[in-house]
Amino acid sequence: MIELTFASPGKLATAGLEHLVVVAPAARIAKGPLPRGLLDKKRADLLRELATRTKPGLRGALGSTLAGGPTWLHLAVLPDAVSRYNAPSRADSVRFALAGLPWGGKGKALVVLLLDEPGDFLATANAVSRAIPAFTAKAEPAKVKVAIAAFGPDGAAVAPDARTKLTVRCARDAAILVDTPPSELHPSALAAAARAALGDGVEVIEYVGDELAARGLGGIYGVGKAALEPPRLLIAQVGPKDADRHVALVGKGITFDTGGLHLKQRGFMEGMKADMGGAAAVLGAFRVLAAERPSYRLSLLLCIAENAIDARSYKPDDILRMHSGKTVEINNTDAEGRLLLGDGVSWAARELGATLIIDAATLTGAQLIATGVIHAAVVSDDAALEAHALAAGRASGDLCHPLPFAPELYAHEFRSPVADLRNSVADRNNAQSSCAAQFVYEHLAGATAGRRWCHVDLAGPAFPKDRATGFGVALLAELVRRAA
Repeated sequence: MIELTFASPGKLATAGLEHLVVVAPAARIAKGPLPRGLLDKKRADLLRELATRTKPGLRGALGSTLAGGPTWLHLAVLPDAVSRYNAPSRADSVRFALAGLPWGGKGKALVVLLLDEPGDFLATANAVSRAIPAFTAKAEPAKVKVAIAAFGPDGAAVAPDARTKLTVRCARDAAILVDTPPSELHPSALAAAARAALGDGVEVIEYVGDELAARGLGGIYGVGKAALEPPRLLIAQVGPKDADRHVALVGKGITFDTGGLHLKQRGFMEGMKADMGGAAAVLGAFRVLAAERPSYRLSLLLCIAENAIDARSYKPDDILRMHSGKTVEINNTDAEGRLLLGDGVSWAARELGATLIIDAATLTGAQLIATGVIHAAVVSDDAALEAHALAAGRASGDLCHPLPFAPELYAHEFRSPVADLRNSVADRNNAQSSCAAQFVYEHLAGATAGRRWCHVDLAGPAFPKDRATGFGVALLAELVRRAA
């Protein structure tokens, strides 16, 4: 396991390192200054040599050389300029450049960030974490302790604040949850992990199994009732109960998705342990925000189930009654996440009285087609809230991009001859990700006046290839700060 910490902002100890990694924009390396005392003359000369032969390209690049104590000297060179759809911190370039670092065995490592702006520390540190996955089940895992240090444009040390440390830790914890195999992280285990992460001082309640049906949560219950571990809705709350503002974070927590009776084919079921990436993200964001002692009421709703198969599985042609009161005819058992979210957002609005509702989910494969593996897709019924999400993405390094919110263009996709809605679109070529968000919104419509809603589909960024990233924790926390 690779342990990630922050170095003391005082003098850095470089003796005994296996890896020393310097991360900087190309112009910064060229003009300096390097932090005083970081490198002796020999290693400073090696770093300059690396800089001359490591070109950043459009996305960033890594140069490495053997050196005497530390054994390896690495230079991650970042591009000096990025497009307006990227983060000024170049967080993705940091992650991209460091992803190929040759960790192995045991030892210590130091990652030194040379920042253009001290305010970029959180985004770049989070990017370092993404490049160094934490979960492993290997018999002989690497046991490396990696420390992060940062320096501003004047060469002065930048100390990590409590927000940066906690955000990186919670994002890392989120990635560990998503990478955990589904045989270990079934619904009750995810709920237990959430309770343990939340700790004391947080009000927590769970509705489990048949109690979901009794409380009108037919979407969560219908999807999860066939699994060995029963489905559940976990609700956690902090902050003043009489606050005028109430923020609810709702997460899709499908611990494994077989596709249900519309069984996924081979090649599409692998990786479905990541279908609780939205729940992991909102759990992490809630922890970060709760530590800041918000003046508003803050609620967490984890909609947890396994989309499994047995004789009790929900079936095509079944009609589920959702918490909103609307009925849904099932025409695709693999469109299950929106059923969970529909119940979750309705509960947040109707039972909790939330005034700002943000849901996050690995909801659609179409999100990867629409916005890719770097940008999450955002859909909102409020233009100002959408703008806050985009700004939060650029500030946090968890990038996002808006998709259309247009009920008049998409609601008809869910028409049913026998129920209020179907759960999957009639035309799969008509903006599937926006339509999926529209289905969730259908269970909010008319709930409360003045309520705002934002949907974040993070299917690609949360699990781009083989490993989880912890995406969404920093984005959602920053979005709430800006919008609450």
